Amino acid sequence: MPQSKRRRIHHCGCATCCRHPYGSVAQQHTAINRVVATLDEKNRRRFAGLLAIQWGRRSIALLSRITGLSRTTIRRGKREIEHPSPESRGRIREPGGGRLPVEKKHPASSKR
Repeated sequence: MPQSKRRRIHHCGCATCCRHPYGSVAQQHTAINRVVATLDEKNRRRFAGLLAIQWGRRSIALLSRITGLSRTTIRRGKREIEHPSPESRGRIREPGGGRLPVEKKHPASSKR
């Protein structure tokens, strides 16, 4: 079975982790980033969204700094947790999402 691509572990850039890299907060942020690195994109944004819901106000910017995910991705994950959509079960991306096949991008190259 081929190995799946693993995401690199993001190093937190928050002020607390920079000042105290071996403190309990830095260890918590490292643990969060280890979990995030093992998830696919859908579960990654949902995990970050769940943490944003639990941490409350101003957590999206902090989670963005901790995980390296964009704030819009975390907001989307938060919305998916609060309002689950039953039609997208089993899929990572929405239908039609992702890169187009090469044939559709360059139709002249497939006619040779």
